[in-house]
Amino acid sequence: MPKLRGEAFWRETLRSAHYVVAPMVDQSELAWRLLSRRHGAQLCYTPMLHAQVFLRDANYRRENLYGEACPEDRPLIVQFCANDPEVFVQAALLAQDYCDAIDLNLGCPQMIAKRGHYGAFLQEEWDLLQRMILLANEKLSVPITCKIRVFPEIDKTVKYAQMLEKAGCQLLTVHGRTKEQKGPLAGVASWEHIQAVRKAVSIPVFANGNIQCLSDVEECIRKTGVHGVMSAEGNLHNPALFEGRNPLVWEMAEEYLEIVQKYPCPLSYVRAHLFKLWHHTLQVYQQLREELAKVKTLEGIVDVNRELKLRCQEEIANQKEGEKPKEGLPFFHWICQPYIRPGPKERCKENGASGTEKGVRGKRALEEEEDGNSELLSKNKQKKKLRNPNKSFDPSLKPKYAKCDQCGNPKGNKCVFNMCRGCCKKRAFKETADCPGHGLLFKTKYEKSLSWQNSQRVIQNPEISRRGAVDVGETAVLEEAGDS
Repeated sequence: MPKLRGEAFWRETLRSAHYVVAPMVDQSELAWRLLSRRHGAQLCYTPMLHAQVFLRDANYRRENLYGEACPEDRPLIVQFCANDPEVFVQAALLAQDYCDAIDLNLGCPQMIAKRGHYGAFLQEEWDLLQRMILLANEKLSVPITCKIRVFPEIDKTVKYAQMLEKAGCQLLTVHGRTKEQKGPLAGVASWEHIQAVRKAVSIPVFANGNIQCLSDVEECIRKTGVHGVMSAEGNLHNPALFEGRNPLVWEMAEEYLEIVQKYPCPLSYVRAHLFKLWHHTLQVYQQLREELAKVKTLEGIVDVNRELKLRCQEEIANQKEGEKPKEGLPFFHWICQPYIRPGPKERCKENGASGTEKGVRGKRALEEEEDGNSELLSKNKQKKKLRNPNKSFDPSLKPKYAKCDQCGNPKGNKCVFNMCRGCCKKRAFKETADCPGHGLLFKTKYEKSLSWQNSQRVIQNPEISRRGAVDVGETAVLEEAGDS
């Protein structure tokens, strides 16, 4: 059967999907995809998979794609990040029998993508992208698709999309933000860019960005003319988004946990999903937030979820007639609803600003005051600050370390060679030397090995032992004669 392309691929293989769940690292796993499909999603992507790792690691393939077969989980697109045509295609060949298309990630804006040189950080390398897509289009039995971010200029974005189409891309997902628009700087996605791309290409186009509820989906399709709309954060906070419903949070959480018991996934994925689902409630019940963060088993997560449900039900029972949602929310906190990411200047103050009750800490304290100076803190640093309020991130206050003589990294304080552990290990191995400071005992182990080998030779050949005794006796006689 010939490979379907463009509109025919979208219409027949993808069943004219309009409602799409985005590829999300550690978040669009099988259990979550099944939950989303039950509540209106028509097409799902796997989490972004690393092509190089997928190619070399059988466990990685099994955990992310080769697990228990699930007919409900179709149509499905597998997304890879890659920067080498051969590696990308070889990984895709291993995945093509388990999906309906292969997607090349050209949209990830995170620092890990910059370090690994993939995602949105390939968007200037058009020659490389052409080679990757041309080869994939030639070798694969399933269509190749791409997910991109836009350039600031609409004209350049359109040319970029046309280049990908010409190379063989059969469906294009356009996230209407630039690679610089992320985290607190995300801002609003440009549907104008998406509309321009849709008009300029003949292949199907999906839109991504600004999707928080079903009315956003309908408005996006109407304004841009796209074939479908993809949701990421909106879906994580309300998996029934595509149904146009705002269910009780515990209904979605309980259903998800039931699916996880049948289709297990790492506990970190489950915990992250509950943090999203219960986001607004966890701002109220901080103690349970801490318990959810520390719990080590799925049963423990189920218990925390049950306790959150009981707290909310008790709150509902004590609710006064005509009472309205607090914290500026459209619904009460126990109802699935969007989370609007705060901008860089919005500060979650300790005593009730930014829509939180007095004494309740907001999700992100984006700016911390230190000695009168404001410092933008990452999420990791905020967690460290919570554990140790006296911790300072001022680079000038960091202790100064003596440098390794070889590479410039901090050296070990007790290293006999005045080196870091890596350099010390290489030198100690080369010279068969010991460095007690780094726990490297090459000389000692070598001497023990020689001693053991000698003892083994003696055990295996008693003649050596007897001859050794004779030699000692003869030596003593000769010495005695010499003395006389």
